[in-house]
Amino acid sequence: MQATTSIHTDLFFVGGGHTHTIVLRKIGMNSLPAGVRLTLITNLVDTPYSGMLPCHISGLYDFDQSHIDLRPLTRFANCRLVMDEVVDIDADQQMIYCRHHPPMRYDALSIDIGSTPGTVSVPGAREYAIPAKPVPNLLRAWHRYLESLDQAQSATIGIVGGGVGGVELALNMQVRLQQSVGSAVNVHVFHRGARLATGRNPMTQRQLARIFRDRSIHTHLSESVCAVEPVADGAVQVRCESGLKVTCDRVFWVTSASTAPWLTRTGLSTDKAGFILVKDTLQTLSHPNVFAVGDVATMVNHPRPKAGVFAVRQAPPLYHNLQRYFYGKALKPFKPQSQFLNIIDLGRGGAIASRGWWSAESVWFRHWKHRIDARFMSLFDQFPPMDSGSQTAPGSDTMMPHCAGCGSKVSSSVLSRALHRARKDFPEMDHWPNPVKVGLESPDDAAVIAMPPGKLAVQTVDQFRALVDDPYVFAQICVNHCLSDLFAMGATPQTVLALATLPYGTDAIQTETLYQLMTGTYQALAPSQTWLVGGHTSEGPELSLGFACNGWIAADTILTKKNLRPGLGLILTKPLGTGVLFAADMQRAAKGRWIAAAVASMMQSNQQAAQCLQNHGAVACTDITGFGLLGHLHEMLPTGMSIDLNLDALPVLPGVYACFETGYLSSLHKRNQQVERHVQTPAHHHAYPLLFDPQTSGGLLAAIPQDRINDCLENLKKQGYVHSRHIGNVVPAVEGQAPFTIRG
Repeated sequence: MQATTSIHTDLFFVGGGHTHTIVLRKIGMNSLPAGVRLTLITNLVDTPYSGMLPCHISGLYDFDQSHIDLRPLTRFANCRLVMDEVVDIDADQQMIYCRHHPPMRYDALSIDIGSTPGTVSVPGAREYAIPAKPVPNLLRAWHRYLESLDQAQSATIGIVGGGVGGVELALNMQVRLQQSVGSAVNVHVFHRGARLATGRNPMTQRQLARIFRDRSIHTHLSESVCAVEPVADGAVQVRCESGLKVTCDRVFWVTSASTAPWLTRTGLSTDKAGFILVKDTLQTLSHPNVFAVGDVATMVNHPRPKAGVFAVRQAPPLYHNLQRYFYGKALKPFKPQSQFLNIIDLGRGGAIASRGWWSAESVWFRHWKHRIDARFMSLFDQFPPMDSGSQTAPGSDTMMPHCAGCGSKVSSSVLSRALHRARKDFPEMDHWPNPVKVGLESPDDAAVIAMPPGKLAVQTVDQFRALVDDPYVFAQICVNHCLSDLFAMGATPQTVLALATLPYGTDAIQTETLYQLMTGTYQALAPSQTWLVGGHTSEGPELSLGFACNGWIAADTILTKKNLRPGLGLILTKPLGTGVLFAADMQRAAKGRWIAAAVASMMQSNQQAAQCLQNHGAVACTDITGFGLLGHLHEMLPTGMSIDLNLDALPVLPGVYACFETGYLSSLHKRNQQVERHVQTPAHHHAYPLLFDPQTSGGLLAAIPQDRINDCLENLKKQGYVHSRHIGNVVPAVEGQAPFTIRG
């Protein structure tokens, strides 16, 4: 028997906006009541900080200085991170629908997805203009444009929208372009209003008009853009209702804010523009269990401009009201300030500061803004220790004892509901060849499977703790990892049995978790038409999953590890480094984009790679997993053979070398290094530690004839294995020398 927190409530955060980032940090420092499970859904692991965006455009700040990495933040807050885009919400049924995940049920919800510039009504704007949001798309387009100017003598851009956002982009883009092409830079700003920076005081507007004149920025005021059209050589023409036509290299769209169109069909209360209407408590008017903040929300009693300063100010009241909501206490109203300090960065070291009727320009305001922004970003750089005290919501079963043995099995109702829902999501299974005689459709004490005549059975099993906290993604990684043993031997998978441990929780919570696991399982099994025929599900302190995999193979097509001979080259199909990356991730030291790249690699099946390697004459194969590259190579090496290994050829995941340099290693690394005694001369090379890094759902390592290597690599890359490399060769052993020669 043991006492462990039991999950009873699911709180979802949709969007990684400024408000949510601050709230998650506060939760990490002082958690919500025990038993409340947190999940952040976002399609951006690096969320841009709007205050630093203009100076990132100008080149003053680099990417990491101007973006908040949500991966370490969510780990600090003990919050699950789901990387996906929300495309709909059913507020009445309390369901979230994502582009790539199965539906997710929530008990409470907070929405902070920001806004986008409105371009729909202007012909050609969607196709030929670059919107300021989503910011990652803007930055990709901006950097591509800069790269295109490598040999250019001039540059011309257009910016549609002369509000504060458009003004800052114009000033900072001009600075960056002048660094690239010199003084021959033309910046055109098109604005419907009679003055720049609509909404700011007249003094600020006059100062900006002077600065634009001094910097020769072309300001087209009282002009309504009616079309954006392509012209020769990839240029774009902006056409206005007045008849004005201006041809630009690129056009950036920075008009008034609009919102995601799907919000109007969620059942949530919205205004005429589609923004969510909220009360002073930041709860929606229609659903008290749904909160909305930032640009996506409009406070009914206190409407304010769509500005980052208000999003930041909403974080403390949202955090405290979430605390009060889960403790069953009355929520407190929040009234935002009517005036706020605004600092407009001018791109050349100065800034305009304004508040109310007052406005002034000075380089000191730029220094002031830098300190404000740096202080804000430091909140997400180094996190303080988490509060060790646990809080208990009234009436929760947090300290309920949980049984071991068969008493830890998940209830039959959880199993039946989750499996039924997951199976319904894959109707194509009805058309698969079905070898299952007794399985999940008619559950019994064991599954009964028909084997193809004349084939041999191939079996393997593996299980591990969740290394990502998204059960849908974790299941796909786990399936691919476990099936790889069959693919490496040239076998065809037929059935799997699942071994799952679900975190302690209510039946509703466990049903949702198991549904996500099983949907991910079916998703990963579908390409090979492999059947899930049963398994065992228990509850425990943390999520884990494994599979007993069964397949078949013809006796004369078995690929084993022991067929190496001189004249063979070694091909590795996936990049290395998952072990050290997740070791760093456990310490909140891995960047989110590094983990995202690792997850994408781990979710790639080895099925097509195995077939490609066989088609090109593979005579020996294994998958790279826990023993690391050198450990698995050592298993393949027969007596009398040696391996010439090229470290420079190893494919590597992003961030791996930075983690090694900082001193992070997987807990298996030291044990894997025991094989180092078989290395002729240990290399002093930055890639050398990769040889001992344990991999999860790693690539295949195959030996094929030397004359077929180039053709094999070309075909592997065509099938999506873009990191495939020829990493070494099999050579005769030299008497008195260790079997591994490492070069690079």
